[in-house]
Amino acid sequence: MAMKRLVLSVLLLLVIVVIAGLASPWPSVLVIRAIFDHGAAQASKALEPLDPNDVAVQTGLVYDPSDADGRLDIYRGKAATPDGPVVVWFHGGGFVSGRRADLANYLKILAGKGFTVVNVDYTIAPEATYPTPIRQANRALAFLSAQASQLKINANKMVLAGDSAGAQIAAQTAALVTNERYAQALGISPEPLANQIAGVLLYCGVYDITQMGQSGGLGAWFVKATAWAYSGKRDWHQAPGFDTMSITPYIARGFPRAFVSAGNADPLGPQSVALAAALQAQGVNVTSLFFPQDYQPPLGHEYQFRLDTDAGKGALAQSVAWLRSL
Repeated sequence: MAMKRLVLSVLLLLVIVVIAGLASPWPSVLVIRAIFDHGAAQASKALEPLDPNDVAVQTGLVYDPSDADGRLDIYRGKAATPDGPVVVWFHGGGFVSGRRADLANYLKILAGKGFTVVNVDYTIAPEATYPTPIRQANRALAFLSAQASQLKINANKMVLAGDSAGAQIAAQTAALVTNERYAQALGISPEPLANQIAGVLLYCGVYDITQMGQSGGLGAWFVKATAWAYSGKRDWHQAPGFDTMSITPYIARGFPRAFVSAGNADPLGPQSVALAAALQAQGVNVTSLFFPQDYQPPLGHEYQFRLDTDAGKGALAQSVAWLRSL
């Protein structure tokens, strides 16, 4: 009898979740957050032994006093030079999860290679909808530019970087800064000048939402939940202006030089390949890091954070070399 009650309770809970999921993206988002947060914590912990001990850290700097999420951290490697590039990184998390603390260990490792790295927070969905993170990214860059002297950074050599959703935010911000027509379509006045953006460093991003959610199964469920949350509309295909999230149509010749990478087993991998091709078609200087389809072991989403693998270590080394070439 006790087992029967347990089974009935579980079935009732599932029914409630399904029904709630028809009215709001929140039930699905909470599941996604739990999964992603667990994965991010594991990835961060695995990097702890590799953290350098010579990186200066400034935490909790306020880039927008009117925004509770308008915060950033700065990591400065011992060998970082005042005229070197400043890597401005936006975290991933499917637009519905993640926080800047998730990437602290990885970005300290990157800073330890001789760079200044800025770790930017933004508001995730459904708490905020598109294009709020793009507006926040724009304000963060404005802060860095205005405070460059006090922060001892080179705001004329900023590299917009990110992973997964953060790569999309970085790429979209670069596109609006370098394409006046796109900025007008978004209703955002770019704060930095185009010549202040030295490059974009993009890992495992989503760049064309028209290609999302077509595979069915869990992939379709994930896309529906995150797109609903981020757009604010259940039928996100019809959400006014949400199509501007796809950046390929708005790439102009002034788009900064780019480093683009994704793993061979990443469901989003084809989007990175397509972006690299679209950039090259516009004459943009592109460095790409892709892998043969039969590469072993298969490299999934966010492979670059696995610094215990040859691919992860190689990606970091190639990123460092590319940054030093700017």
